Amino acid sequence: MRAVLQRVSRARVTVGDRTTGQIDHGLVALVGVEAGDGSEDVAYVAGKIRDVRVFEDDRQKMNLSVGEAGGRVLVVSQFTLCGDVRKGRRPSFDAAAAPDVARALYDDVVAALRGSGLAVETGEFRAMMRVELVNDGPVTILLDSRRVF
Repeated sequence: MRAVLQRVSRARVTVGDRTTGQIDHGLVALVGVEAGDGSEDVAYVAGKIRDVRVFEDDRQKMNLSVGEAGGRVLVVSQFTLCGDVRKGRRPSFDAAAAPDVARALYDDVVAALRGSGLAVETGEFRAMMRVELVNDGPVTILLDSRRVF
């Protein structure tokens, strides 16, 4: 499972003219589910989203998690994170999980974050979404659960 985390001052996801999720201060988590991912990957990614210390404390050091900083999380499914461009110019998405599997694991990440007490908004799975955000810092962190196991 891959994720891109961005610390934001605000973010919003729309599908057509409908807003599906919106936050102010917090994290945007773009999540891509790969074939073979399972509960360990969900636990790793959700744990990192919850615990990564990228918010500044009173000494201006990145020392606080999103919850400690009073922020919220906007989770957006993004299968293109599983794209492979090592050959040719067009990405191959063979590594992406099948939509039904990806949906279940994406939902598990969202449930784990909500279960930890975080306020979580979402995009809409398999929809054409517009993601607007103001990256604060900028701070961007890459997660890949396969680099840990």
